[in-house]
Amino acid sequence: MTVYQKTALAALLATIFLIFVGAIVRVTGSGLGCPDWPTCWGELIPPTSLEQVDFDRLDIAKFQKRDPGITKETLSAEFNPVHVWIEFINRLVSLPVGLFTLATFLFSFQFLRKRPSVFIASFSALALVLTNAVLGAIVVRSGLKPGVITLHMALAMTLLCVLVYAIYRGGDRRPQVNLNGSGSIRTLLIVLFFACIGEGVMGSQVRELTDELALKFKDIPRNVWHETLEQKPIYLIHRSFSWVIFVLGAMTFFKTRKATGDLGQLCLRTVCGIILAQMVLGILMSHVSVHPIVQVLHIGLSSILVVALFWLLIASQSAGIENPKEINQTN
Repeated sequence: MTVYQKTALAALLATIFLIFVGAIVRVTGSGLGCPDWPTCWGELIPPTSLEQVDFDRLDIAKFQKRDPGITKETLSAEFNPVHVWIEFINRLVSLPVGLFTLATFLFSFQFLRKRPSVFIASFSALALVLTNAVLGAIVVRSGLKPGVITLHMALAMTLLCVLVYAIYRGGDRRPQVNLNGSGSIRTLLIVLFFACIGEGVMGSQVRELTDELALKFKDIPRNVWHETLEQKPIYLIHRSFSWVIFVLGAMTFFKTRKATGDLGQLCLRTVCGIILAQMVLGILMSHVSVHPIVQVLHIGLSSILVVALFWLLIASQSAGIENPKEINQTN
């Protein structure tokens, strides 16, 4: 791999890791662990106890714009050192994403003339990171406003796709997946990809509902959350649509068993394996308990699924357009 590809890959892996950490923030209800941004409780390094909080450094009036009921006393009551540091670590984890994406953009100037699509992808990745950073601040300042969180997640998934494209196009020799010339299989992959994106958007909205349960209805045990969620149409649609994903995944598995290329086969098996795992995790949350670990895995695996599917779409397109001969290695 080229230096550019390695840098873009580092940005991709850092983004996936950030999505897992962000999932931990959500399932633990730590989204407002730091009530302010970019500082945390008015400090660059957050306090570990309420006694260390200097309320003179907090702009209470600004907090009251999102909730007039916020006072020094209510903030004191909400202070939770575990939530504070989970949210703070989430912010720290976002730094490598920004640095690696910036480095990817700087390295992309070598492609400005000979391969402008790589430069545009790198610039787009940096723009997405900056936009999501601003959106992250809005999420905090809005008090975890519904809709903003879903957009935050959607931009992160878009960033993953842009980085995958940049990595793939940034090499002189690119791995290709030959689907034996079947256009119907590629169409199936496209349908599966967009179905997963749609399911992910609905899943993020469902997670907004579980965030609300965690914050406002702490007395409701997690093992009965699904009873409350079943009263929401978006949850029922999300749960039912998962079977569509499962059927599409099964069709993809049986139709692509003869696809060529070691990386291609690995990616295809990864896609099918994650879809199966997601079904199992979904069933556990629907019929057993909305367990935090299960939620984190469910959210994190969705990011890997998007990456694998998008890579397959690019690699299979290249096999049909650039060169029918399979290439299994990158330089």
